[in-house]
Amino acid sequence: MRTLLLTLYLSLFSLLEAGVLQDAIDKAPAGSIIKLPAGVYEGSIVIDKPLSIIGKEKGVIIDGMGKGTVITSKASFVTLKNLTIRNSGERSDKVDAAIKMSSVSQCEISHCVIKDCLFGIDFQLVNNSIIADNNITSKDFSLGLRGDGIRIWESNDNIVKNNSLIKSRDLVVWYSNGNLIEGNFGEHNRYSLHFMHAGKNIVKNNHFAYNSVGIFFMYSKDTIATGNVIKSSLGATGMGIGLKDVSNFILKDNTIIYCAQGIYIDRSPFEPGTYNWIEDNKFLYNAEAMHFHSMSENNIIKNNVIMGNIEDIVNDSRASKTSRNEVVGNYWDNYSGFDRDGDNIGDTPHKIYQYADQLWVFNPDVKFFYGSPVISLLNFLAKLAPFTKPLFILEDAKPKVKIKG
Repeated sequence: MRTLLLTLYLSLFSLLEAGVLQDAIDKAPAGSIIKLPAGVYEGSIVIDKPLSIIGKEKGVIIDGMGKGTVITSKASFVTLKNLTIRNSGERSDKVDAAIKMSSVSQCEISHCVIKDCLFGIDFQLVNNSIIADNNITSKDFSLGLRGDGIRIWESNDNIVKNNSLIKSRDLVVWYSNGNLIEGNFGEHNRYSLHFMHAGKNIVKNNHFAYNSVGIFFMYSKDTIATGNVIKSSLGATGMGIGLKDVSNFILKDNTIIYCAQGIYIDRSPFEPGTYNWIEDNKFLYNAEAMHFHSMSENNIIKNNVIMGNIEDIVNDSRASKTSRNEVVGNYWDNYSGFDRDGDNIGDTPHKIYQYADQLWVFNPDVKFFYGSPVISLLNFLAKLAPFTKPLFILEDAKPKVKIKG
């Protein structure tokens, strides 16, 4: 494809005139590179051919003037780079966004600043494309009324890397497979990362803090999440990682700290004969390290560090069958056994029971007293001289005694 370098040197007065950028796009041959000098360009532009729009310097602004989507692309091989994109419309039913791409491939959006846009980047049926190094914020609405910072829908084999999403709503990956989500940063969002009906995705080295939920996986399978740091998920049920009806997952080397719930497991693995691997993670200083809901068996929970949590394991359903998970080789800071042969494996299993202090699991009203001296005393007496039989939850047959390294 022949590439034409089309550089626009226009006065600021001209830049503010309606349709200048759209006119340049319409006149440019396919494959052109449009390099824009600093200035404000009117948005609501439509790209219908392969080309690149690149900010030649800082201060290149494409302004949607509060109407609809700022940039709509209907062509493959489109690059948008070094732009500030602002001021989309406010209609959720129209998915008013900074950038919307649909039914295309081999596109790139990089090094852009997106602000005061309801939705950030909306991918629909987009494959083999890159979203990288962008800074994205939504409109200054309440959390539920904001749009998603990045929305990946029925889009496969894309790279979403090193983006910053702050005060957006969600980064969603729905009905999409084979995507790499790496090195992204999210703060003060709802779901920093939300998957639904998605498979064979890789989620690595992301950092999420002060969101309602860090990462939530629903109705998905065959996915790896590794090296992620999730901290300070907000609210009484603020969640680090959630697994609902998912199968064949690997969660490895993640750190979940200062959350209400470290990991939430609901009917996972879902498909018969499958497993989930939860290995080498750190669950630190959460209200609950692991929360089981509904039947969840065949999880392999191995070599994790479980330290400083108020509750290590919570089972809110007697049908969860938590004892049918393979739990081995984890470090539990409240393990009370010995290691007489010095092999760093406890001489006796670490068994976890549900005592009277966990009455709040089945009666939420009791949670008002959670952590109070009354509940602590009740828990002490229940363990010293149980007046009801404690409920066995699970055991680690070979608990580690020390953390190495």
